Amino acid sequence: MFHRRIVVTGLGIISPVGNDVETAWAAIRQGKSGIDRIQGWDVTDFHTQIGGQVKDFDPVVLFGRREARRMDPMTQWALAATGQALADSELNITDDNRERIAVLIGTGSNGLTATTEGVVAFHERGPRGVSPVLTPMMMPDGPAAKVSIDYGLQGPNMQLASACATGNNSIGEAAHWIDRGLVDVAVAGATEGGFVPFGLASFDNLKALSRRNDEPQKASRPFDAERDGFVMSQGAGVLILEALDHAVARGARIYGELTGYGLTSDAYHMTAPDETGRGAARAINMALNDAQITVDDIDYINAHGTSTPFNDRSETLAVKAVFGETAYTVPMSSTKSMTGHLMSASGAVEAIFSLKAIEDQFIPPTINLENPDPDCDLDYVPNIGREKAIDVVMSNAFGFGGHNVVLILRKYHGES
Repeated sequence: MFHRRIVVTGLGIISPVGNDVETAWAAIRQGKSGIDRIQGWDVTDFHTQIGGQVKDFDPVVLFGRREARRMDPMTQWALAATGQALADSELNITDDNRERIAVLIGTGSNGLTATTEGVVAFHERGPRGVSPVLTPMMMPDGPAAKVSIDYGLQGPNMQLASACATGNNSIGEAAHWIDRGLVDVAVAGATEGGFVPFGLASFDNLKALSRRNDEPQKASRPFDAERDGFVMSQGAGVLILEALDHAVARGARIYGELTGYGLTSDAYHMTAPDETGRGAARAINMALNDAQITVDDIDYINAHGTSTPFNDRSETLAVKAVFGETAYTVPMSSTKSMTGHLMSASGAVEAIFSLKAIEDQFIPPTINLENPDPDCDLDYVPNIGREKAIDVVMSNAFGFGGHNVVLILRKYHGES
């Protein structure tokens, strides 16, 4: 339970479905997929030739040529999303408050674009071929550090990694910094730069990815009987978290309140979830208890819903284990059916979509759900979104290594 109430006052996103919140959310509402055949590199030798790439993003326009060349794409996306979120929050950063603003931007990998280019340069030209700025470009904490430096934010500054649960962990841990009184504001979220040829090859050989190359926009199909793996994606999501009293004092617009945070480990397998869903169920229960609510209070579940045979089934079991018969009456959908899987950034992006769902009182669909898996028999809001009164959203994120992280987000009802 948070002793200080934690609210969200700013949102920023770079994603396969749009490079700002309104564009991305409009695509999600319409059930529009951002997945296509991979562009920019040769995929001839890959089994999987599709993905959710960031499109129409020009770092030179945003940062200038010199600065753009000194950042890995994952840092560019984090910095761009942060700029959007800070502008959206209308937070004025001054010498009086910069020490009370934290940065916690996670990523599940280092800057793989810069790293792989550096390795190639080393093998082709020797030590002198390696860029002198390679180290900051490939550092996992590079995005958080760059945000802190560029905006002069002098509170705690950290990167964390918990695979595909990173975004949710970053939000939850940043909220605890505020709750403990370390800071009043936190720039929190995650960025994902692992979708590069080297990274794709790894997941491709792991046989974790969809190979529906002839129908890219139908490849991500959570809870469908014909799902054959997830679709790799890239991008970043950033939220501005604030103590409620701080946000109210400056007259900030409030998107919603973070009321619950649960996190557990399966302690089971490096790449597969516990097939019983027990670890995920414990995280759900922890988040509900943290928020001091029951399953009857949940109006919508933003599922992890990766479109892999094991995840979708185990997540369904976890929800059933906690919700009982109520599980059949709570709408649950996977926005990954449209974005693909942004891996470490997915939780942050889906927290944004959860807050927009509360704002619009609208549940986004799970597209491509055409032939439901008999083992996945809940209300996944198939193919068409739904208007509904939404007060409380539960957003799930589960990651390789057995990480289970659940957030509870609530409509803001005022100070009382």
